[in-house]
Amino acid sequence: MTKQEQPAEQTIDTEKMDLQNLLSYQPNSIVSRVLLKKPSGTITVFAFAEGEGLSEHTAPFDAYVQILDGEAEITISSKSVILKSGEVIIMPANKPHSLKAISEFKMLLVMIKS
Repeated sequence: MTKQEQPAEQTIDTEKMDLQNLLSYQPNSIVSRVLLKKPSGTITVFAFAEGEGLSEHTAPFDAYVQILDGEAEITISSKSVILKSGEVIIMPANKPHSLKAISEFKMLLVMIKS
């Protein structure tokens, strides 16, 4: 697995974006683009190749995940859920979580620092 991060802009104020087509899938990779980065949190779009994922970890802030395309398994505190395009979940701060691409998928991640 390789992780590719595309150049981030600190702020995008009034630019229209098509989230589904903002990133392209790359074989055996996770691609990300930071759309907004502020002291209070971040907004990032990810594209995961099928079978790729993020191992279990924690974060000190709440996270909103919206699946834009495809299907993912997200595990939070040992409870797994399958999310498909259009579905959302909240990952609470300091709870262990992991992600795995059942099929290639894209997601919007909004992290809110508290």
